[in-house]
Amino acid sequence: MRRLINNIIIHCSATPNGKDIRARHIDEMHRQRSFKRDSQARRNFNPELPSIGYHYVITVDGQIETGRGLEEVGAHVQGRNTGSIGICLIGTDKYSAAQWETLRTCLINLSSIIQGKPHATVEGALNAYKDMGISIKGHRDYSPDLNGDGQITRNEWVKDCPNFDVSAWVRGGMKPIKYD
Repeated sequence: MRRLINNIIIHCSATPNGKDIRARHIDEMHRQRSFKRDSQARRNFNPELPSIGYHYVITVDGQIETGRGLEEVGAHVQGRNTGSIGICLIGTDKYSAAQWETLRTCLINLSSIIQGKPHATVEGALNAYKDMGISIKGHRDYSPDLNGDGQITRNEWVKDCPNFDVSAWVRGGMKPIKYD
């Protein structure tokens, strides 16, 4: 991969949990917010999605749909798009077992793509990300540090997206979060 990646950022679509939303729907939502892809990048990859800001969309049934190409700068976190990859989970705060499995697999596969070496396990992928200096965080973790203490806390979040602690999920081995 030619583009330098420093961050993988997990998002939610902020749509009803369980609703069948696809990359084409996200593209329409982003078009309404005046997102536009580079014309050359659009010609080269997914020309039917002229506005989508994410690189991947993970649907409720666990399918992964591509948005922007990995070499294309995304449009998913203001001020943090260069050097990042955006992955969107469909829903707001409760994700299916299939989505958790696909997110885990996607992150393992991305570590191989970025580093150029195969990784088959969570441990191998996490070691690769650590070696490459790549962080995996949620959108909310890029909110401004309003009190300057070096930590982004709940009262500083601009939004809750993706409504779970991504860093804790990664440290816990990328296991599905169980809901009551």
